[in-house]
This record gives sequence, C-alpha cells and structure tokens, in this order.
Amino acid sequence: MSEVLKIFKIGGGIIDDTAQLSFFLSELARVGGKKIVVHGGGKGANELLTTLGMLPNMVNGRRITDAATLDVVTMFYAGKTNKQIVALLQQVGVNALGLSGADGNVIRAIKRPVGEIDYGFVGDLPEQSINTELIQLLLEGNLTPVFCAITHDGHGQLLNTNADTIASTLARALAHFYQVELHFCFEKDGVLADVNDESSVIPQITPSLYTDLKASGAIAAGMLPKLENAFAALEAGVAKVIIENALKINKPVKTILCRD
Repeated sequence: MSEVLKIFKIGGGIIDDTAQLSFFLSELARVGGKKIVVHGGGKGANELLTTLGMLPNMVNGRRITDAATLDVVTMFYAGKTNKQIVALLQQVGVNALGLSGADGNVIRAIKRPVGEIDYGFVGDLPEQSINTELIQLLLEGNLTPVFCAITHDGHGQLLNTNADTIASTLARALAHFYQVELHFCFEKDGVLADVNDESSVIPQITPSLYTDLKASGAIAAGMLPKLENAFAALEAGVAKVIIENALKINKPVKTILCRD
C-alpha cells in the first residue's frame, strides 16, 4: 500500500484568530508522516480592502476579483497569511515552505470564462493543473508545502482560486502516488445530523448513506456543496475525506467520508 499523505485545508475563523491558528498548527505538528496545508484568507482580506477604501464584492460566496482586488488579496494571501503560517509551523518544528501556484509552476489555472457573472481574475483548475513531480520532491525532502489561494495561468497572470478547490484538486492529483486523506478543518466537530445539536456528529458517511441523508433533508444546505466535492474526490481515487474541528484534529470526534 502506498504511503499516506494528509492534506489539511483551513480557512475562516481559524485564520482570523492568531491564538487558534497557533493551537491548530501545534496540533498539526503532532500528526506524523507527510502532510500539506492549504489555506484561504479569512476575513482579513476584506478588512484590508475596506481599510484601503475598496468595497469587497462577493456573489454567492465567491469573490469578484478585479485588478485592484487581486493586488490586495495576493499581498494578503500569498504574503502576510502564508508567511505567518509558515513561521508558526517553523516554531513548532515543522519545516514548511510557503507557495503560491506560480512558485515552481506548481498550480497552473485558467481564468474563469465570463458567463452571467464576470468574476474577474479568478482561476479554475483544469485536469493536469498540478505539478505533482515538484510536490513529491518537496515531500520526499521532508518539507511541508503550505499553499495559499493564489495561482497563475502560465502567461504572467496571477489568479485568485478557491482554497477548497485547490485542496480537492491537489488530493485528486496526488492520489496517483499516495494514499491521500483530505481534511477539511472548520469550526464544527463534523457533519451534524441536527444542525442545532453540536453533539450529533455523524461519524461515517458512505455515498449510499449520503443519498439517504440528502433525500431526508437531514443535512444542512450549506454543507451540501462541501460534501458533493468530497464524494467527487473519493470517486477520483482519494482514500478518505475527513470533516473535523480545526482545534480537535487529534481527537476521535469527526466525520469520515469513505466509499461504500
């Protein structure tokens, strides 16, 4: 059986709170074996945009990224946030390397075509967008890559790309070489059977159970896109997807998504 690779995607409140981020990364340091971190930007990018007199523009939870906004989010995601995470990992003994998609041509995206909405400089990830050879070299050199949400198109243009999409695409591409576990870390302990009951974590969900839960309306609507992406990753060869509390990654309470 191939070696296990764990990919941790973090975002939201965990990045906004330095104390929580530090605790998460100290827990991550206790996770053995090869690992990758993928991060979004939290609320800090919007706060910086507002400070600079620029109104954040979001549609259906997706950022409209014009040229000026791209400059700001690149500074915030690939600069401040990425390097803060790398520095905190070094503090706890994890030799990390911060990367955008442009570094080493590691993630090449294509600009999202204009449809009903023009998202601006937003990147989508086609097949063969991941430089798996470089990532393997880093992992075999005992480095932990830390990816921000900035990619490039190969023609000198940086692009803002959804961090969940980056994590899922990395997992699918690297599943050819490793037994990949994809971890989505957020503020809940997992997928809840009752959104009002924090203790109602569903420990394991297979595709057939997911179909039943979705049909019964037991899963909150906001969780459905994440689960759809998770099961698509499983179908593409990812060994398992884990949805868990970012502050409890070494605790047993979590939701594991796996094949039937």
